[in-house]
Amino acid sequence: MSLRKNIAVSDSGFVFDPSSGESYSLNPIGTEIVKLLQQGRSNEDIIRDLTGKYDVDDATLERYYYDFIGMLKQFNLLENGE
Repeated sequence: MSLRKNIAVSDSGFVFDPSSGESYSLNPIGTEIVKLLQQGRSNEDIIRDLTGKYDVDDATLERYYYDFIGMLKQFNLLENGE
């Protein structure tokens, strides 16, 4: 799963989609996830990294992670077919 190539993401969590003109603001963890997706990291790697970094159990992090991924899909920010 990866972010579309033309999506711009700032270090402060500002996301801009030039094809639609839409912009979004992310919290720090959302920004971290988007940056990891841009690096081509797998869902499993991202979940494992975040679970190790933050005080959260696997099931809770996984649920919130996939909710966030669903939001990215809804806003058409992921590559086609993902």
